[in-house]
Amino acid sequence: MAPAESPPRRGMATLALILLVCALPLVASYLVYYLWPPQSRMNYGTLIDPRPFPAAPLAAFDGPRFSIAELRGRWVMLQVDSSGCAEPCRRKLYQMRQVRLTQGREIGRIERVWLVRDDGPVEPGLLRDYDGTHIVRAGSAILSALPAEHDAADHIYLIDPLGNLMLRFPKDADPTLVKKDLDRLLKVSNVRAGALPSASYAK
Repeated sequence: MAPAESPPRRGMATLALILLVCALPLVASYLVYYLWPPQSRMNYGTLIDPRPFPAAPLAAFDGPRFSIAELRGRWVMLQVDSSGCAEPCRRKLYQMRQVRLTQGREIGRIERVWLVRDDGPVEPGLLRDYDGTHIVRAGSAILSALPAEHDAADHIYLIDPLGNLMLRFPKDADPTLVKKDLDRLLKVSNVRAGALPSASYAK
């Protein structure tokens, strides 16, 4: 006949069971939080498997040749459009400018880029109105790096401070929701403007 379990051992087993029962709600809450996040925590933009954005030099309209690599250390909002820049193009230029302006003290951590995908001229008024936006011509090698549902011109893209393409906003994006995504990213990002030297990028 097996000896009866000693009182200390029974006490330890009971204590372990109580601790397990108490821990279950906490474990369950973590599982729900990370595996089934509430809608309010989800990104508005579509997450892209991070990939380095091509760092090839681009022809600027209002200055010397320019590379996205020069903006390393900052968040970059980027759009693609033809040189004629119809209403959807102008709306994206405006939204990128306004979203950046809402960031207050963090404004220096955000840059804007317009990739012009043809050889036509850009209206001088646009160059003046959106001074500070890097307006450059981009060839097929650069444009092919931008994943799109139908057309890259439908979206505003976001490049992280390490030079990785990582987010794509939907067509006719809501600027308030774009701002919320950017607010969140700026808050959690520890990479400040100028913190990473562009010299380590291929030019």
